[in-house]
Amino acid sequence: MDKKFLEKMEKILLAQKKEIVLSLLADKEEFKEIASGIENPKDPVDNASDDIDRNMLEVLGSVELKRLKAIDSAISRIKQGKYGSCIKCGQSIPKDRLEAIPSALMCIDCKSAEERRNR
Repeated sequence: MDKKFLEKMEKILLAQKKEIVLSLLADKEEFKEIASGIENPKDPVDNASDDIDRNMLEVLGSVELKRLKAIDSAISRIKQGKYGSCIKCGQSIPKDRLEAIPSALMCIDCKSAEERRNR
């Protein structure tokens, strides 16, 4: 993989990481606001709505944390010189795939096979 492409991908990954971190921080503030509302008595509908909001924030946070780990892994692979190689078969992951999914771990064939097995 050429150096210019790797630098481009690292820049994209770092931008995605920054976006996720900022999103998680914003969610944390929103979660604090919802949690602080627990102290004030509300009607059952408001309480149910707050519970749903809390659950949604937790789910969104866990999804974002998974994305963050995948991005950190990709950045680490760039630094180790392993970026762009499929972790299953070792073949090169096409640049088009990496541009679409910068944190991709597998080539299209291996990813498709994994998805078929997980059905």
